[in-house]
Amino acid sequence: MHCEKAPCVEVCPVKASYYRDDGIVMMDYDRCIGCRYCQVACPYNARAFNWKAFTGPNPAVPEWGQPEVERRSRGVPEKCSFCYQRIDRGLELGLTPGLDPDATPACCVVCPTGARFFGDLNDPDSNVSLALKDNASFRLRENLGTGPRVYYLPADPKEMEA
Repeated sequence: MHCEKAPCVEVCPVKASYYRDDGIVMMDYDRCIGCRYCQVACPYNARAFNWKAFTGPNPAVPEWGQPEVERRSRGVPEKCSFCYQRIDRGLELGLTPGLDPDATPACCVVCPTGARFFGDLNDPDSNVSLALKDNASFRLRENLGTGPRVYYLPADPKEMEA
C-alpha cells in the first residue's frame, strides 16, 4: 500500500520508511532495525517480515539473469515498492509509467486478465485516471485518514451500491 499519510513512515524510529518525491512509500532495508513497528502500524497488512536468510546461489539467475532488486537480509519487513527501479529506468529513457511496459510495475505488465492499472493520477489522460473516471471505484479503509493511493474497481459496480 502507498498512502499519503502512511502510519508506517510516522512510527519508524530510524526513518527507514520514507516517501519518495513521487509519493511512493519506500524502505531503506540497510537502515531498518527490524523492530516491526511499521508492520504493526500498517492497517492494510502491506508488510511482510523476512524471517529467513536467503543464502547461496539464486537458482533463477541462469534462466532469468541477475535480479534488479537485491535480496533483503533476514530480519526486516518488506513491502511493495511499485517496482521503483522499473519506473526510474523508464523515466530516464523517456518512457511513460503505466503506458510503456518497461516503465510499469511488473504486476501490472504480467497480470493475465489486465486487471491492474498504473499511472499518474495527476494526468487526466493517463490510463489509470481514465479507468477511475469511467468506473465506480473505492479505496480500502479510507475512514482511517491514511489517504491510500491504491484504488479498486469492483467486478460488479452494483456492489458499490450495497
